[in-house]
Amino acid sequence: MAYTLKKFVLEKPTLAFRFLMDTFEISMGEAQKIVDKRRVFVEGEQLLKKSSLIVGTISVVVFEGESKGLQPVFETEDFAVFEKPSGVMIHPRKRSDGYTLNDEIKSLYGKDANAAHRIDKSTSGLVLVGKHKQAEIELKRIFATRHVQKSYLALVHGKIDDVLMIDEKLKRDVETSQIRLKVHVDERGKASQTKITPLGYFADKDATLVEAIPYTGRQHQIRVHLFHVKHHIVGDPIYGIDEEDAERYLEGSMSAEEQLEITQSSRLLLHAQTLAFEYKGIPYKIESQVDAKTLFYNLMKG
Repeated sequence: MAYTLKKFVLEKPTLAFRFLMDTFEISMGEAQKIVDKRRVFVEGEQLLKKSSLIVGTISVVVFEGESKGLQPVFETEDFAVFEKPSGVMIHPRKRSDGYTLNDEIKSLYGKDANAAHRIDKSTSGLVLVGKHKQAEIELKRIFATRHVQKSYLALVHGKIDDVLMIDEKLKRDVETSQIRLKVHVDERGKASQTKITPLGYFADKDATLVEAIPYTGRQHQIRVHLFHVKHHIVGDPIYGIDEEDAERYLEGSMSAEEQLEITQSSRLLLHAQTLAFEYKGIPYKIESQVDAKTLFYNLMKG
């Protein structure tokens, strides 16, 4: 379990944020965030005010990385690149989430190391990580200013013969959808552009391997755009299937056998393939070592 409960005995009344700063060697802002997330308990009672004086038995929920041995595929003094497996989140959202990429990041590089961006839990592939706070800030700035070029590989239903430039606005939580996190093409949404290039057609599976280049970074962008042009990604448990089935998947009540039958794969067949950017004046282009073409072909049912 990545989250653990640590107990301390505090004999003298101390300001809560000061106790956290001194105990965990963190900044005031980080200490206040721990309290805001309701991760501090005083004599078993949840602490609500970061400026409170606390004394006695203090329990703090902390994140401690538990490595499974995943190593970066590329690294420098400031950053590292991991190949995230499908089904693994980057950050835990709650204590029951278990193993995430954050376990490896913190285990290898310490508490100040963090991913500079995110990819979906279902998506596999390259994730860029800042080894320390300053690197994280700079890498996130590069992403925010769209100075990172990313490409993905996907196996999609049907045959695509020509390059597609999909320019459709995307909006989350549309009134007509019963799934709140689902994203839709909607004129009220944010501008979004994706370039789709066909790389090969598998006639026996009626599926096309494509390269997808997102020019914007919207949630589920590639998945929604491909669904919109009627070539949804094989194995997608949200887009391209009935919303009732998608709800069951999100609730965790869909069996692995059902998922394979309904989506034609045990996982979403989308892979973050390349990352290209400049850092401290040096250009980098990192490419995935995974043979996604063969992997996807073998994972698709039929």
